[in-house]
Amino acid sequence: MAGAPTDRIPLHTALLPPIGVAAWLLIGKSGLEPLALVLAVVLLGNVVAAVHHAEVVAIRIGEPFGAIMLALAVTTIEVGMIISLMLSGEPKPSLMRDSVHAVVMLVVHGLAGLCIVVGAIRHREAEFNVEGANAFLAVLIPMATLVLVAPNFMISAPESYYTPLQLAFVAVACLALYAAFLFIQTNWHRDYFLSDADGDGQPDAVKPPTGRMALMSFGLMCMALFSVVVLAKSLSPALEDGVGSLGAPLAIVGVIVAAVVLLPETTAAVRAARANRLQSSLNLALGSAVACIGLTVPIIAALSWWIGQPLELGISDGATVLMLLGFLVAIITYGTGRANVLSGIVHLVLLAAYVFYIFAP
Repeated sequence: MAGAPTDRIPLHTALLPPIGVAAWLLIGKSGLEPLALVLAVVLLGNVVAAVHHAEVVAIRIGEPFGAIMLALAVTTIEVGMIISLMLSGEPKPSLMRDSVHAVVMLVVHGLAGLCIVVGAIRHREAEFNVEGANAFLAVLIPMATLVLVAPNFMISAPESYYTPLQLAFVAVACLALYAAFLFIQTNWHRDYFLSDADGDGQPDAVKPPTGRMALMSFGLMCMALFSVVVLAKSLSPALEDGVGSLGAPLAIVGVIVAAVVLLPETTAAVRAARANRLQSSLNLALGSAVACIGLTVPIIAALSWWIGQPLELGISDGATVLMLLGFLVAIITYGTGRANVLSGIVHLVLLAAYVFYIFAP
């Protein structure tokens, strides 16, 4: 949150939300597919604008409500995109699975690995709090296992599916784990997740925005989130047609959703790594994965029950092995409190393997 300017509203973040609504009204609702690229650019801009305004509001209201605000903003983007894609065209029971799986792999290996490499290149070796990193993994591993792996071994429903009762239990379990983690992160063990100093060795400090500016940011954030959701719905046919015309597997749609959602965190996390604040990078990266599962799964599970569309959750045996290998490597990486360029390269190679096996299962 420290990277958000609080003394003024950047012009582009003020203009993009109304532009997004106008683009939806003028282009999106009319179904002009040749202009889909324009909608995609506006959508990405509104993702960045929404998270920026959420950061401003979060700084104003402070912890723990600030962390909740950021998580809700990012989760709204992901949930909105998933719902839009699920409700357009033919049923997509595997979309949430592909999106959640992609978030886990992109965060644990792609974003975290990139931050480690960037920090290590500039500072040879980056340091972070072992307790904080382990806390993230302690919640993320059981969440990912319950959602993506356990359905393949249950006998009450077809393979890779949960019964409604089982899905309800997993949704509540994910929400409870996220709530417990949020309490630990913002109250009893807040020091596990704090960065002692920025790149200059000075404590991080951000001047809180005025109440007027925070209120303006809140309004623009709501408009930006609305733009993202409606533009995603308008873009869904073009996205599906594009994936089909390229002969790419349907799972790549989940990767695209995850990449869009993680775009703002990626920018902020890499910036923090360059400033020798790997702890802040890990908070952004791993925190986004925890929030993704903890908040997205319960909402989409409730939607699936409401519309009567089952959710296919279990990943393949090969994907399970690769994900569990990734968690094992992550435990080793985050178990020392120090990371060098080798650790980052290992994680990036595992990300490359994940993407490669999507196209060559």
